[in-house]
Amino acid sequence: MKVIICGAGQVGYGIAERLSQEDNDVSVIDTSASLINVITETLDVRGYVGHGAHPDVLAKAGAEQADMIIAVTLYDEVNIVACEVAHALFSVPTKIARIRAQNYLMPEYADLFSSKNMSIDVTISPEIEVGKMVLRRISFPGATDVVRFADDNIAMVAIECADDCPVINTPLEQLSQLFPDLLATVVGIHRQGRIFVPRSADQLQSGDLAYVICQRDHTRRTLGLFGHEDQEAGRIVIAGAGNIGYYVARRIEEMQPKTRIKIIESDRERALAVSEKLNHAVVLHGSSLEKSILQQADIQDADLIVTLTNNDQANILTAVMAKALGCKSNLVLINSSSLGEVTNSLNIDSLINPRAVTISRVLQHVRKGRIRSVYAVQNGAAEVIEAEALETSPLVGRPFRELDLPQGIRIGAIYRNGAVMRPNGDTKIKAKDRVVLFSTSQSVKDVEQLFRVSIQYF
Repeated sequence: MKVIICGAGQVGYGIAERLSQEDNDVSVIDTSASLINVITETLDVRGYVGHGAHPDVLAKAGAEQADMIIAVTLYDEVNIVACEVAHALFSVPTKIARIRAQNYLMPEYADLFSSKNMSIDVTISPEIEVGKMVLRRISFPGATDVVRFADDNIAMVAIECADDCPVINTPLEQLSQLFPDLLATVVGIHRQGRIFVPRSADQLQSGDLAYVICQRDHTRRTLGLFGHEDQEAGRIVIAGAGNIGYYVARRIEEMQPKTRIKIIESDRERALAVSEKLNHAVVLHGSSLEKSILQQADIQDADLIVTLTNNDQANILTAVMAKALGCKSNLVLINSSSLGEVTNSLNIDSLINPRAVTISRVLQHVRKGRIRSVYAVQNGAAEVIEAEALETSPLVGRPFRELDLPQGIRIGAIYRNGAVMRPNGDTKIKAKDRVVLFSTSQSVKDVEQLFRVSIQYF
């Protein structure tokens, strides 16, 4: 596949890295010569210095042969125009634009990005996507990651296994026998820097991060099974009142009106604007790195601090200080993957990487076959994939025990006619079933083949 990426920042770099690793033909455009130099020196991609919306620059980057353009510059208007130009002049089939300004995304303007008005196939709003993820983490304390699939009926939950975890040192097949009515399957394990798909006889160990696919309504019970029975936070402090912080606070006010929220914002005008829009949240003007401001927010009584500023270092330090002052837990927004790695040695409970969220959304449109949703984990070492089975799929019509699945793939759940099923040896996948599975990065091509659209289908 030939892909043009407009924008060589953190998100553009991350997308280029993933796509080039999978042998796609990738060209990257950016106005910054230094960013283009970095990306071409470290990745197997072509770089072009110029404006991503200019026709001559798109032409140099090979737009006439491109299968997809992904516009993720810092400017929404450049992203929109780049997609429009790619459509009008070069007939690029798939056009994806990152849209950050919430003014474009207000409900009353929902038709703005419809196909009849604009030539953009997919819009991605990182702020809203990350905001939704923050809300899921708040709703399920104890989970280090929560993602929804199959119209929100199936969840993927990442759960840390502590020394007192009740299910460690127990073969996975025994867990299914002990809890037959629990629709949950361990599909992946991250252990000592390595991620793998477990076999039925494998056991979880202390220190493991288990990836579990379960029915959404069984998420809390699954967390409890792993020893995580934390109560939802009743007192929350949010550091940063930007788009994400405001979205999270507003949604909590709507969904959990009894939750007490305090927000710390360093920009006075922004603090005033947000305080006027929210009904009950208390907005404090000041730096979350100041002990006095944290104490003014009653951090010692807080159940959770969520750090959502634009500065990774400030987010990390604020979270560490908050716990030192008595806050029970923290959730930290970190853009840099390298900084994410060093937080293991700090007192950080949970991380969110906006770049990973955006890359996952892009990947679902890059994947071949009937792939409906993709979520990358561990910096792309594995993916959780939702795919639709067609009549021609080799998975259809055969009992699970007879399926010879490629290594590195494990099916966690099937969604059929509004019901979630946990597969067993007798289960047969039917056409139009939606299958949620875990795959290591090396096996993603095999997943595409399993759900490919065969010529016989037509």
